[in-house]
Amino acid sequence: MRALGREIVKRADSIAELISRSTGKTRMDALSLDVLPGAIVASYYARIAPRVLSPRRLERSSILFINKVSTLTRVPFGVIGIISPWNFPFGIPLHEVIPAILSGNGVILKVATQVQPVGDEIGDLARTAGFPEGLLAVVHAPGRTSVDAMLDAGIDKLFFTGSTAAGKEIMAKAARFLVPVVLELGGNDPMIVLDDANLDRAAAGALWAGMSNTGQSCAAAERVYVERGAWDGFREQLAQKVKGMRVGLDRDFDVDVGSLTSEGQKRKVTAVLADALKKGARVVAQAGPSSGLFHPVTVLEGANRSMAAMCEEVFGPIIALEKVQDEEEAIERANDSLYGLSASVWSSNRRRARRVAARLRAGAVTINDHLMSHGMAETPWGGFGHSGIGRSHGELGFEEMTQPRVIVDDLLHRAPRNMWWYPHDRSVYEGLKGAMVALHGRGLFRRLAAAGRLVRTFMRSFTKG
Repeated sequence: MRALGREIVKRADSIAELISRSTGKTRMDALSLDVLPGAIVASYYARIAPRVLSPRRLERSSILFINKVSTLTRVPFGVIGIISPWNFPFGIPLHEVIPAILSGNGVILKVATQVQPVGDEIGDLARTAGFPEGLLAVVHAPGRTSVDAMLDAGIDKLFFTGSTAAGKEIMAKAARFLVPVVLELGGNDPMIVLDDANLDRAAAGALWAGMSNTGQSCAAAERVYVERGAWDGFREQLAQKVKGMRVGLDRDFDVDVGSLTSEGQKRKVTAVLADALKKGARVVAQAGPSSGLFHPVTVLEGANRSMAAMCEEVFGPIIALEKVQDEEEAIERANDSLYGLSASVWSSNRRRARRVAARLRAGAVTINDHLMSHGMAETPWGGFGHSGIGRSHGELGFEEMTQPRVIVDDLLHRAPRNMWWYPHDRSVYEGLKGAMVALHGRGLFRRLAAAGRLVRTFMRSFTKG
């Protein structure tokens, strides 16, 4: 894995260029959102794997089991199937491939059709780094075909990143085989700007979190709830920053936002904008062309729950603003969603921000930042509700790649029997009931008497039945 990390660093420019050509994102987005996280996770997971996967002694639940030593071990599933998306074609699969292999599994990786060259690059990196032949198999097939093929072939677990609709279909198919799944699905992620926030930072953060990767991120900031005391200042700051955005083809690192990845995505984003405008939203600011696969960076105000932009995954460079009266209304609006992938709270008062964050229904909540926790290998990734099932990344990611097995050893293995073994009589019953009273009852003398009965019953362990 460390060799893999070094090879990623060596090829960083060419990998970023390949990702940019395959997806339309800028090379800066490709490097910061895909290549750099890839190098980090290779090193990080290799460093923590021995500790996370080591056998762990379990604390005893009761003195009754003082002679039992329980050890929790992690057992690989066998073969892990991974179906990864096109929006982060390098970073997302590596977050799953690397822990899977370090845990002792083999991997079948199916990448999205639009980014097949990136999948081939991952396979070549693994070969160059010295992975055993066949440990990582990169396959190309249509999405539906690949799911059926993996399940029919007998994979032991399936990881899928994509739309909520596709995730539901995959879960139903996997259920027929009793194959467990981890689903990282859609999002319509909220950002809360409180009236004591640093508005310059909040506006800059909203713009990056909403427009990086041309907004094609499941955890992008899509709906922004601004407390009334911060409304005018935040709106003005954001509008000014949008006017300076450069949207276009990345020729010489001279643009900020690239294109959408496909015609289908362009149609979807255009429809979301048209729906919002039809239902009363207004454009605060726009920047960039609308030709080809490009879509203008757009900020809307006057948004409400009837608009697709406020209740469906947008997956494009649109941010919708809604004014709220106070933090209570902001929390209510933020949680009013089928999704629950990520969220953010912006405030200069960290105690207040943590209080609000603790009430948000999301798998990842950041304070005075947004989206970037996906690049932090140590933080679990996954969501509530329609945003998915299970977690990847970090120590929880290793747990998803393995099954727990407990081994219970008996220190008194030379004793003829346990005290609750046959034959049974009233003294055994009273002795075990005495254990409950002695350990959990009330009254000193009552507990002492019960302890005596327990000791007498325990001593039968050293006599033959």
